[in-house]
Amino acid sequence: MPLIVMCGFPCSGKSRRTKELKEYFLRCTERKVIVVGDETVGMAKNTAYADSQMEKSLRASLRAEVERTVNKDDVIILDSMNYIKGYRYELFCLIKHAQTPHCLVYCLTSPEMSSQWNASRGAEERYAQEILDALVMRFEAPDSRNRWDSPLFAVQHDDSLPFEAISDAVLHRKAPPPNQSTQSQPLSSTNFLHELDKVTQDILTAILNAQKTWVPGDVIAVPAASERVQATRSLSMAELRKLRRQFISYSKMHPTEDKSLIANMFVQYLNKSTC
Repeated sequence: MPLIVMCGFPCSGKSRRTKELKEYFLRCTERKVIVVGDETVGMAKNTAYADSQMEKSLRASLRAEVERTVNKDDVIILDSMNYIKGYRYELFCLIKHAQTPHCLVYCLTSPEMSSQWNASRGAEERYAQEILDALVMRFEAPDSRNRWDSPLFAVQHDDSLPFEAISDAVLHRKAPPPNQSTQSQPLSSTNFLHELDKVTQDILTAILNAQKTWVPGDVIAVPAASERVQATRSLSMAELRKLRRQFISYSKMHPTEDKSLIANMFVQYLNKSTC
């Protein structure tokens, strides 16, 4: 169930490279190849990337589709810009939980070349120029020093893909070990559910109280956690309750034997879900 994450400006050749990779794995291995991309989830690019909330919804849909399709046999290729560092980290956490290798293929182009390729497309496939310019400006380039961006394969538009190296990275490299926040643990006792309910409710109460005087950029200390909640925006009670329900549902399926870790795990979940 290896994952290949494509990355690059709009109109940088990601879909062309995805097609080449798919053909290679189908030809040289017995693996099925599944491509997940913006079109897969049925969202038009000029609609999705013109609105921050719709774009966030698109990223969530792509991540959910990747999580749904990973299995022990297939190669998954995520054909999207994946231009946000925090989002690539979320994908890294996903593959750690699934205990499968991954790699990043970075399609390098200049903004000018991307604009030229965009202009040569048909009207229905073309980005609006102001949207393309905004995406290029917001692009956070991958860095191989970050574990979530490694192994990293950077290719220019006229380079040949290093097929064997990519194949070795996703088929023969050992998967990253799961950490405490992603590893499934056996359920220990019914006290776990009581502790889970109490700890998460106490944290929600602390956040709601702290938000009365908070400013963006603050960190919020919460009970029983050494980690801090990153206050990047105000969270409504309804949103916090929804996130708490999701975390509790996940924790019931993947309980930890060490109840002292619940608070930090919940804080990590909140920070990743609200960034």
